Amino acid sequence: MKTLRDVKVGETVTVVKLHGEGAVKRRIMDMGITKNTQVYVRKVAPLGDPVEVTVRNYELTIRKADAEMIEIQ
Repeated sequence: MKTLRDVKVGETVTVVKLHGEGAVKRRIMDMGITKNTQVYVRKVAPLGDPVEVTVRNYELTIRKADAEMIEIQ
């Protein structure tokens, strides 16, 4: 399983599935990251946390723990 955490800077990927439960999954969905959404990885911090992405024409910063819950293809 490949997650958003594994994506390199400059790549665009599609969300396949969101893992996690309850409030965590709801928070990710509220940020606009849902199934079949295109996600472009803009930057990754020097230590790998957080990751800056573009989703639905806006910029978003995601923690490494949250990025690992987003399955992509």
